[in-house]
Amino acid sequence: MKRPGKQHETVASPEPQISNRLLTVPNILCVIRLIGSFILVPIAWQGRNEIFLWCFIFLALTDWLDGKLAILLNQRTVLGARLDSWADAALYAALLFGIVTMYGDTLQPELLWIGAAVVTYLISTIAGFWKYKRWPSYHTRAAKISWFLTAVAVIAIFSDWDLWPLRLAAVAVTITNIEALLITIVSPAWRADVTSIYHAWRESKTA
Repeated sequence: MKRPGKQHETVASPEPQISNRLLTVPNILCVIRLIGSFILVPIAWQGRNEIFLWCFIFLALTDWLDGKLAILLNQRTVLGARLDSWADAALYAALLFGIVTMYGDTLQPELLWIGAAVVTYLISTIAGFWKYKRWPSYHTRAAKISWFLTAVAVIAIFSDWDLWPLRLAAVAVTITNIEALLITIVSPAWRADVTSIYHAWRESKTA
C-alpha cells in the first residue's frame, strides 16, 4: 500500500561510467592488436604457419585482456569501444586472409560456413553505419563466446586436428552477427557494450 503523498519510484541501476580519455591501458592493447593484425598478413604470405598461430593467439588474448582491464581499472572509454571493434575487424580479416592463404585447399569445402559468417558480419556492420554513421561496438556476450570458439577453430586447423570446430565457430559468429543486426534495428541511438538483444530491446522500451 502506498503512503499518501508518496509516489512509487523505480530506481535504475547506475550505468558504468564511460569517459573520453585517450591514453589508457585497454586502448594501448587495442592499438597493439590493430597493428599486429596488419603484421599477420606478410607472415601468412610467407607461409610461416607456426609464427602466425602464436601471433594470432597473443593478439586474441589482448582482446580478452583489454575488456577485463577496462572494467577493473575503470578505464572504459568511447574511443576504446571503437578501437576494440576496429581491432577485432582487422584481426578477423587478417585471420581470414591467413587461413585461406595457408590452408585454402583444406578449407574449400567449408566456404559456405565461412561465407555465412563473413556476409552476416558485413550486413550488420553496414546497417550500423547506415543508421548511426559509425561502427557498431556492441561487444555482446555472444561475441565473446564466438571469439573463444574461433580461437579453438584456428588451433584445430593449424594443428591438422579437425574442421568441425571451424563449422561451430562459423555458426556462432553468424548468430552473433544476426544478433548485432537486431540490436541495431531496435536501438534508437548508437551505444557501446550491449550485453544482448534482450537488454537492447528492454532499454529501448524504457527509453
